[in-house]
Amino acid sequence: MYNQQFEALHLNVVEMPLEVEGNVPVYRGFIRELPFLAGSGHSVQELYRSLLEAYQEYAQEQLAAQQEEQEKEEMTSSLLSFDDLLKYYDGESFDGFSIGEQDE
Repeated sequence: MYNQQFEALHLNVVEMPLEVEGNVPVYRGFIRELPFLAGSGHSVQELYRSLLEAYQEYAQEQLAAQQEEQEKEEMTSSLLSFDDLLKYYDGESFDGFSIGEQDE
């Protein structure tokens, strides 16, 4: 029942053996594909909730990093003109490389 959300994401949860701390059960586990995302709780439901929250935070960080990287890539190539890009090649032309002006 609790695994359904992780199954939809193609992730597997590894549940550690039940521990008892101060007469209170403690459930611990982690995501097999992302072992640095671990969680714990006093019930199985709390364990899965904490794991899901950790995964959502991780996914948001990854999405933000990916968007930031895309913006950097777009900015670097869009800031340079065609002539400026050619300057990086020291004016050399490679086999099969032609500029549209030569064909005209």
